[in-house]
Amino acid sequence: MSVKTLTIDGKAVSAAEGDSVLEAAREAGIEIPTLCHLDGLTDIGACRMCLVEVTGSNKLLPACSTRVAEGMEVRTNTEQLRKYRRMVVELLFAERNHICAACVANGHCELQDVGIAVGMDHVRYDYLYPNLKVDVTHPLYGMDQNRCILCARCVRVCDEIEGAHTWDVLGRGVKARVTTDLNQPWGEAQSCTSCGKCVMACPTGAIFKLGSTVEESVKERGKLAFLKTARDKKQWVL
Repeated sequence: MSVKTLTIDGKAVSAAEGDSVLEAAREAGIEIPTLCHLDGLTDIGACRMCLVEVTGSNKLLPACSTRVAEGMEVRTNTEQLRKYRRMVVELLFAERNHICAACVANGHCELQDVGIAVGMDHVRYDYLYPNLKVDVTHPLYGMDQNRCILCARCVRVCDEIEGAHTWDVLGRGVKARVTTDLNQPWGEAQSCTSCGKCVMACPTGAIFKLGSTVEESVKERGKLAFLKTARDKKQWVL
């Protein structure tokens, strides 16, 4: 496998052919904010938080799904990108009903972390205040649409690692919702194996263990990448 040399924020970086700009940046110690990316899952570029500027391109490109190229020049922290990322986070907060003080993931939430990183101290857009339900029909877990950011990590982990494909996305735009088994209540989803991988993958408090109270939802997402790697390399220990 050949090695590509590029510059990220003026720093010379080497990366393997096929690596993403996000992987190359993190390997070089350059942090790019993400929400829909999760190690072990395919990247879909849904959240648009990791957009970067690439010399020669007239549009911003998602670092998670853009492959490195020889001589590529990447900028990850320009004024334009900082303004854009803050706008994205504000729109996520305005789109749903994020009440952090009463959330199981308060203090352990990637949306909160990114909001702090981009300097969001208020929301400039009108809140939509959608009338969304909480599904607690499953005997072990619950789903609160008010906290969902449509990153589709639950969909991908259920499909790519568990192989059940219980989760999917229904609708488009602000009406989009994650659903189970063709929009059946989660407790009636016959394909669900109750593995809990979707709970571990969720970046917010949208999918949670029943009985969790405020600030209790701490998730071990590293296990998902371990499972994916172990499966790909046939490293299971019997």
